[in-house]
Amino acid sequence: MISVNDKLIEECGVFGIFNTEEAAVLTALGLHSLQHRGKEGAGIVTFDGKNFNGVRSQGLVSNTFAKPEIINQLPGKNAVGHVRYSTQGESIDKNIQPLFADLAAGGFACAHNGNLINAVEIRKELIKKGAIFQTTSDTETILQLVALSRKKLIRDKLIDALKKIKGAYSLVILTNKKLIGVRDPYGIRPLVLGIKDGSYVLASETCALNIIGADYVRDIKNGEIVIINKDGIESIRPFKRRKERPCIFERIYFSRPDSIVDGETIYTYRKKLGEQLAIENKFSADVVVPVLDSGVSAAIGFAQKSKIPFELGLFRSHYVGRTFIEPTQNIRQFGVKLKHSVNKSCIQNKKVVLIDDSIVRGTTSKKIVKELFDSGAKEVHLGISCPPITHPDFYGIDTPNYSELIASKNTIEEMAKIIGVNSLFFLSLDGTYKAMGYKKRNDKSPQFTDHCFTGDYPIK
Repeated sequence: MISVNDKLIEECGVFGIFNTEEAAVLTALGLHSLQHRGKEGAGIVTFDGKNFNGVRSQGLVSNTFAKPEIINQLPGKNAVGHVRYSTQGESIDKNIQPLFADLAAGGFACAHNGNLINAVEIRKELIKKGAIFQTTSDTETILQLVALSRKKLIRDKLIDALKKIKGAYSLVILTNKKLIGVRDPYGIRPLVLGIKDGSYVLASETCALNIIGADYVRDIKNGEIVIINKDGIESIRPFKRRKERPCIFERIYFSRPDSIVDGETIYTYRKKLGEQLAIENKFSADVVVPVLDSGVSAAIGFAQKSKIPFELGLFRSHYVGRTFIEPTQNIRQFGVKLKHSVNKSCIQNKKVVLIDDSIVRGTTSKKIVKELFDSGAKEVHLGISCPPITHPDFYGIDTPNYSELIASKNTIEEMAKIIGVNSLFFLSLDGTYKAMGYKKRNDKSPQFTDHCFTGDYPIK
């Protein structure tokens, strides 16, 4: 079967809502709209004025939270929720968020999107001091630091804890009296604020606001903490001010196409990436074919700009999970057909431009290209609507190490040969920024976190 790790994987999505009826139902709906950000586990914690109530489960949101008997276990007007991908070896129940702890100051439920790069060191220090960890998640480091802080107020305990951690994070936290949203000092991971009938909502993307009928208010700023309680909302920025550098892959890959960032839909950005790819690479071909579903928006932009017909030359099955059994090599070799099948009528005897949004290892691309040739394609040229991924990520994207990134150790010509295409072409770095609305990348002060292309890590 196609390796799931041949695509970029982000670990999670977060959601929170304060002071509304049916908080658990609305949270489940919000998480459902964020399902693309994490498919391995989901959890919701509510507070009913007296008790915190939690349900966490492996699998899709709909597998658990569509059941009335589960929602009935989650009373209360305040709720936080989480969907996650696990990193290797961590797909276990105890790591499913939101994580919860009973602190001296009251209950504390935390949902986290991102990755703390100094969590291992902090964990070792805390264990030496007597802390007992219940999970292998870096998120628990935050709970432990909050619990051990000598500050009196929850907000001050949280600030005290966050000043000790490094990395990319968006947090949604529920306490006895507050819903709290936090975004890291660089704003690498996204977090937005919405409102529904006077009740504030926090979510990873605007698509989660849309599904519950909430209005978008604004993005949480980099380094900002918003505190929501019965009296309204308060904003504080207790960290050293830094220039915002959101993750560029939110626009290229992770966010849902109908989510809005800086006034544009993600679909629009991706279409512009395809248009810019066509501007930079002139082609005479018979058909433009997207890799489904990731390359559709860019392929539409490429086809319209190049005036080459757009066709669905591939079909994708949405019913293949990560645990499909492959007992023998004879079965395993058909793995690509489990997810993709070729529409021969579109590609037979055609010169095909295949468009995708990224290449990680190249194994999936290689299998798809072979299927196209086996089905009668005359030529296959592969276009990628972002620059080559040459560096791994440490801020919440599950990317391989250098040795497994095909672009880190091969030239474009060598990659083309490995994948089996007639030619391979990528969007330039400045072209990527142009599609995002900038003239070019500001090398002295980059507009995005783009280290996967450049090696320029904002947090060393």
